[in-house]
Amino acid sequence: MDFSRVELNADEQDFLDEIRGFLDSHVTDDVRRRDRETGDNFDEAVHLAMGAAGYLEREYRTADDGGFDRVRRRLWALERRRAHVPWVTWGTTSIVARSVENYGSAELRDEVLPKVFTGEVRLCLGYTEPDGGSDVATCKTRAVREGDDWVINGSKMFTTGAHNCQYTFLITNTDPHAKKHKSLTMFLVPLDSPGIEIQPLWTVDGDRTNIVYYSNVRVSDTYRLGEVNEGWTVLRGPLDTEHGVSAPNSDGLDDVSILQHQGSFMATTIDKVAELVTAAGPDSRRRIDDGSVSQRLGHSVARVEAALATPNMYGRVAIAQTMRDVAPELMDIVGSSSVLPTESPGAGDDGASEYLFRWAPLCGIYGGTLEVFRNMIAQHALGLGRPSYARVAQTK
Repeated sequence: MDFSRVELNADEQDFLDEIRGFLDSHVTDDVRRRDRETGDNFDEAVHLAMGAAGYLEREYRTADDGGFDRVRRRLWALERRRAHVPWVTWGTTSIVARSVENYGSAELRDEVLPKVFTGEVRLCLGYTEPDGGSDVATCKTRAVREGDDWVINGSKMFTTGAHNCQYTFLITNTDPHAKKHKSLTMFLVPLDSPGIEIQPLWTVDGDRTNIVYYSNVRVSDTYRLGEVNEGWTVLRGPLDTEHGVSAPNSDGLDDVSILQHQGSFMATTIDKVAELVTAAGPDSRRRIDDGSVSQRLGHSVARVEAALATPNMYGRVAIAQTMRDVAPELMDIVGSSSVLPTESPGAGDDGASEYLFRWAPLCGIYGGTLEVFRNMIAQHALGLGRPSYARVAQTK
């Protein structure tokens, strides 16, 4: 692993100064507070400003196509993270936009993509169903052909950002008699279509997601992506991106694994706890001088460093599991004030460890549970067989 520092040339330093100034002026304390209060992970004014400045399109495009070069792309990603930009909705939008570009009709591309880059159009993921769990291929939401239209009925859980988006990337079952992966068709469904109802769900960490109901929703065949019953082909690329199994660039400028944003927050939380316990109290004593405190904090730091350096799917599991393990340790080190949330009077670490504790379980569910990813590692990386959950027959 190459830990050498990337030296910026004058143009790159100017770009860094430019985006820092832009983010500092648009991503204000009010934006971050509002994001905590709503749990939306989205701010329309910030998003539109990034679109107007050309940053959304330049992040989406390759350098050969007018987008960021590798160094600027990395600087942009790191500065967004530093500023705590509400970002989830652009993440889903950029994933889906590539499927629109690759599989959508010319009419659909012209309708959607220009406004994606201005920030006016956002796209969300319509995968999980109330009784489907992490296996999105067990889709029961039905799409039935009627002439040039399709009629859709069903429901989707955890459609994060639906209330701030204009379209959803919807997986449907178009042949209930076919094999599981041969029965699926993908659509880009306008969310203002009659028959769609979006209801909010708030997770334990305060984020908002949604359950979306589809009741006789009629969409034109124009909104179909890919061939009928070949939706798994359309879906594989977005799933690989969401799962973090895409191969990184060899130049070392990519995150080593997905969930690095969450991992960075975990590292920042440890920094806040370390600052608290190394400061002298009213009696001039420091908590870090207690051997149990220093040992547990040191162990947590080591766990975080190892998780952040772990690549690919392994890193996803390492970060999510480390968050679950480290958060209660940090709260215990801080003491009773650790139960107070951000901006509460008396919160010793400004509520960082309390939020990490609530956020950690969700990070082991995003895009599939930790158990799913451990099975994927076992099967696809280690070459082990598929797990069998059937009850072992008892012999007499």
